[in-house]
Amino acid sequence: MKHLVTLALASTLSCVALAQETKVSIALSGWTGFAPLTLAKEAGIFKKNGLDVTLRKVPQKDRHLVLASGDVQCAATTVETWIVWNANGVATTQIFQLDKSFGADGMVVKNDIAKITDLKGKTVAASAPGTAPYFTLAWMLKKNGMSTKDVKIVNLEPQAAANAMIAGNAGLDAALTYEPYLSAVRAKPEAGKIIATTLDYPMIMDTFGCVPKFLADNPKAAKAIADSYFEAIEMISKEPKRSFEIMGADVKQSGEAFEASQKYLRWQDRAANLKFFSGEHAQFSKEAADLLLEAGIIKQLPDMSKLADTRFIR
Repeated sequence: MKHLVTLALASTLSCVALAQETKVSIALSGWTGFAPLTLAKEAGIFKKNGLDVTLRKVPQKDRHLVLASGDVQCAATTVETWIVWNANGVATTQIFQLDKSFGADGMVVKNDIAKITDLKGKTVAASAPGTAPYFTLAWMLKKNGMSTKDVKIVNLEPQAAANAMIAGNAGLDAALTYEPYLSAVRAKPEAGKIIATTLDYPMIMDTFGCVPKFLADNPKAAKAIADSYFEAIEMISKEPKRSFEIMGADVKQSGEAFEASQKYLRWQDRAANLKFFSGEHAQFSKEAADLLLEAGIIKQLPDMSKLADTRFIR
C-alpha cells in the first residue's frame, strides 16, 4: 500500500511539473482594466496554477499581428476589437470578461468646446481604426448624429494623446484616452476638460481570448488562466494595499494613484462573467458590428457564433 501511495504521489507531482511547463504569451497594454493579469503573474497565481506566463506590452493596433504570427497565443482587448480581428482573418475566441469601464475611457476637449457636436470640422486625436479609442470616438459621434467623417482624426496612442492635450498642442481640439492617462488630464483642468466618458456612453468592456489552436491543444491551461484571473480579483479584495502596489508598479504609479484610477472601472468576477455571456455579450457584439460596418472598419461580418467560448468560466 505504501508503495502505491508513493507511486500516486510521484504521479501527482509529475502532472504538476508538466502543468508548470505550459507556456503562454499574452499581449496586453498598461490599461488599468488588464492589471489583474499582471497581479496574477507577479503574485505567483499563474505559477501556482501550472502556467508559465509571459506578459507582452503590445499596442492594441498591433496585437492581432503578434497573434497571427504565433508570437503570442492570447490577448486582452475590447469586445468589438475581436470582431475586427476575426473579420480580417485573425481567428480568435474570447474566453472570459476582464472589466467594464465606468468612466475610465473618455474624450478630453479644449475648454472652449461645450459639447460633442462642437467638434464638427475639428481635429481629434485617437488611436488607429480597429482600436478601442477609435471605436469610442465613432460611438460617441454616432450617438450625437455625427460620424468620423465629420472630424479630422490624428492617430495618437492613448498616453501620447493625453500628453498632447496636457502640453496644449495648438492643433488638437480633442483626444480619446483612458486610465491611467485620463487621470493625468483630470489633474490639469487648465489643459482641458473631460466632456464624455463611459459613464455617459457605456460601451467599453474588455475580454480575454486566445487563438483557436491554443484552446484546442491546451484546454486545461485556458481554464487555469481564467481561474487565475478570478483569483487575482479575490486577492485585490483580500489584500488591496499590496495588490494596488503591485499593479501600480507596472504602470509606474504609486499604490495610492493606482487605487484612484481603478475606481473608474469594474473588474468582472466569475458570477459577473456568467451573467455577461448569457446575453449581453451577443447583444453588444451585434450593435458594435453594425457600427464597425457603417464606419468602414470591417467589410463583412465574421462568424458571430464563434466569437466566444464560455466553458472556461464555469
